[in-house]
Amino acid sequence: MADTWLVVGLGNPGTRYENTRHNVGQMVVAELAARRSETLRAHKANARVVETWLRPGAAKLVLATPNSFMNVSGGPVSQLARFYDVPAERIVLVHDELDIPFDTIKLKVGGGHGGHNGIRDVAKALGTPDFPRVRVGIGRPPGRQDPADWVLDPFAAAERAQLPILVGDAADAVEQIIGEGLLAAQQRFHAPRA
Repeated sequence: MADTWLVVGLGNPGTRYENTRHNVGQMVVAELAARRSETLRAHKANARVVETWLRPGAAKLVLATPNSFMNVSGGPVSQLARFYDVPAERIVLVHDELDIPFDTIKLKVGGGHGGHNGIRDVAKALGTPDFPRVRVGIGRPPGRQDPADWVLDPFAAAERAQLPILVGDAADAVEQIIGEGLLAAQQRFHAPRA
């Protein structure tokens, strides 16, 4: 299964959270599934999963969203990694990032969790922080709003207008990391916009 990749979109379960900033990772995985006309289904690892392909004849993709809350995402991710026999370096985690402006994507492997409890829990469960990450910028809250409340708020109207583009770009980034490697994806998505 050397050509299998696990792509996990972090977020919180339930309709209360589905359109919030914290769930943008799940939105990206839903976009990747929709591009392949696939639907995520229940999996015994407390997640929703679909097995598909990057493209015909290319890498196998396991697209997943944990059914657990963000802060305890590690259990489902590590169970899926064991079930599909996927090492950390082929687990792409897609998540929201406060310290990146809205409408911006940053890609990296490893590093700290930056206060993101979902990343902290996944790194602990996998025993390593060294997995590729697609960090989708949601920006910091205005004024004195608590970041914990900000991430659980729905996107503002102006953001919602741009959200399909942001989600599409993040899905493109996942596909490029898997198809061409992290460096090629970074060169595309970290380049200044014209």
